[in-house]
Amino acid sequence: MRNYLNIAKRFVNQVNAIYNKTMADPIEYDLKNPKVLTGRLFAKFNSERIIDNLHDAEFQVFSQWGDDGIIQYLIDKIDIPHKTFIEFGVENYTESNTRFLLINNNWSGLVMDGSEENVNYIKRDPISWAHELHAWAVFITKENINQTLTRFLNIGYDKEVGILSVDIDGNDYWIWKEIDVINPVIVIAEYNSIWGPDNPWTIPYEADFYRKSDGNSILHYGASLLSLCDLAEEKGYFFIGCNSSGNNSYFVRKDKIGELKPLKPDEGYVLSRFRELRLSDDAIVSGKDRLNNTKGRKVFNTRRQQVETI
Repeated sequence: MRNYLNIAKRFVNQVNAIYNKTMADPIEYDLKNPKVLTGRLFAKFNSERIIDNLHDAEFQVFSQWGDDGIIQYLIDKIDIPHKTFIEFGVENYTESNTRFLLINNNWSGLVMDGSEENVNYIKRDPISWAHELHAWAVFITKENINQTLTRFLNIGYDKEVGILSVDIDGNDYWIWKEIDVINPVIVIAEYNSIWGPDNPWTIPYEADFYRKSDGNSILHYGASLLSLCDLAEEKGYFFIGCNSSGNNSYFVRKDKIGELKPLKPDEGYVLSRFRELRLSDDAIVSGKDRLNNTKGRKVFNTRRQQVETI
C-alpha cells in the first residue's frame, strides 16, 4: 500500500509540474496545443453551415473573444489571393486575432507592438521559427505608418494584404485613415462601443496618445462604430458586423463582398459589457455610467470635422 501511495504521489507531482510549466510558459505548447485541433473542428463545422450573423461563427482559440471563429468563417467565404496579415497592438502575441490564422492556416504576416520587451518575447516564441512571422517594435503614428508598411512590402509582400487588424486603443481611426500603401481585403478595427451607434466620434489625434496615461482616460479612446463605418465607405469597404463582445468591427472590400451581407452601423452595432474602470473607492463603473465618466472630454466629430466636448 505504501508503495502504491508513493507511486500515486509521484504521478500527481508530475502532473502538477507539467500543469505549472504550461501555465508559466504556454507558448511552448501552442504549436501542438489540443485547443488548435478543437478550433479546426469548429472551423470545419462553420464552413458547412449557413450563417446569417457573425456571432454564430464565433469561437475562441487565441483571440481575446470569439474573433478566431469569425476570421475562419470569412476567409472560407472570401477569395483572398495573398494569405498575409498585418496586426497592430499585439502585446506579446499570446492573445491576438491572427495567431490561430498563422498556426491553423499557415498564413504569413507582420505583427507590431510599441514595446521592445513584447516584441523580444514574440521573437523567442517557437511560433516565430515555425511560421513566416515578422515582429517589429514600432509605436505606430500616422506619420510613420505608411513608411513602416512599405518596409514590409519591400521584403517581398504584395500590397493586397488578406487581413489588416487595427487595435491600438487610441488613434485607430487616424491610422486606418492614413494608410494608403496596402489594400487589405478584410479590415478588423476596434471600436469604442460606449459612444453608441449614432455618434461620429474619435479621439482628437495625438501622436503620443496612450490610453492609460491618466486616470479615467481608460474609457476615452479609439473611435465610435459610426466613424469607422464612414471611413470604411470612403475607402471602399462594406461593414458586415461586430463580434458579440462589442469591441471589434469587421469590414470587407466591396469587390470581395460576394454573398456576405452589408449592414448599416445601427444594424451591426453591439454594446460591450466591459467594466474596465475601477474608481478610487473600488467601485466598478458599469452601464451608462461608463459614458457619463467621459463627459467633459474632447472628441473629434468626423462628420462635422471639428473638436467637440462630450
